[in-house]
Amino acid sequence: MAAPRKYSEELKERATRLALDARRDPASRVGAIKRIADQLGIHPEALRTWVRQAEVNAGEAPGVTTADSERIAQLERENRELRRANEILKTASAFFAAAELDRKLK
Repeated sequence: MAAPRKYSEELKERATRLALDARRDPASRVGAIKRIADQLGIHPEALRTWVRQAEVNAGEAPGVTTADSERIAQLERENRELRRANEILKTASAFFAAAELDRKLK
């Protein structure tokens, strides 16, 4: 079960939008993230992370998008489950092969 979120999605989206808008304006660019984080009661590093991910998702910065990260995680879970199922099938196959050999020898 996932841990409860410290900040709501609405606050996260609002803060990110405010920070992105402030960073686009040359007059308010310097210190925008810290200033907005202080105004909204958010840790500045949390807001910096959200802004960075928003820039990646928008294609403005290099990195892995949120959708790609979710897809990779899903594929890794699926891969893990398939490997586990494969191991079970291999073990069962070896067990039944040994049982068949024992039956033939008697």
